[in-house]
Amino acid sequence: MTAAPVRILLVDDQPLVRAGLRVLIADHGDLEIVGEAGTGGEAVRLTARLRPDVVVMDIRMPGTNGIDATALITGAPDPVHTRVLVLTTFDDDEYVYGALRAGASGFLVKDMDMDDILAAIRVVAAGDALIAPSVTRRLIEEFAARPAPPPGAAATPLTDITGREREVLVLVGRGLSNAEIAAELFITPATVKAHVGRLLTKLSARDRIQLVIHAYDHGLVAPR
Repeated sequence: MTAAPVRILLVDDQPLVRAGLRVLIADHGDLEIVGEAGTGGEAVRLTARLRPDVVVMDIRMPGTNGIDATALITGAPDPVHTRVLVLTTFDDDEYVYGALRAGASGFLVKDMDMDDILAAIRVVAAGDALIAPSVTRRLIEEFAARPAPPPGAAATPLTDITGREREVLVLVGRGLSNAEIAAELFITPATVKAHVGRLLTKLSARDRIQLVIHAYDHGLVAPR
């Protein structure tokens, strides 16, 4: 049986950007565009009605921006299991960190290779975060430049995690892959994957990106 295509909502206030993505995606039978929006507010409304698998979300838009729209989509009282993939210009976009806090499962850079854009959509649709180690390290540079959150801002304590899970969380926060963590701790990648899974559950984290945020919020990873 052929799997159903990944249902995508494109959100960008530039029609040319949406048109380019539309043409790109049309050539791939495992991906389907179910709607388009030019504002964050429209994206929220269409997500509730269309229930796409992935929203490819711009950040800078008139009215409701991509960060606020992401928070509304991922924090809906009746979750639609839609995942948000932010579309941004990473090198000069100071809002990426806010988008991840709002619940985005990753981000795309507008000038990245088209094949990478398609791969990113598939990764997020499969339930993973778009946070390859090299990308994580770039994010960490952004985190390190930002002020620490105010006291009490981190809602989930770390008292329920084991010592080994704490070690794994630190290494996730440093941007290491499962294979790199396994080598660092002299355990198997399968064991690392199990630890990451338990961390996601215990910390009520949606994906690996949120584990990186937890590591920084709790002071487990310090700027170098």
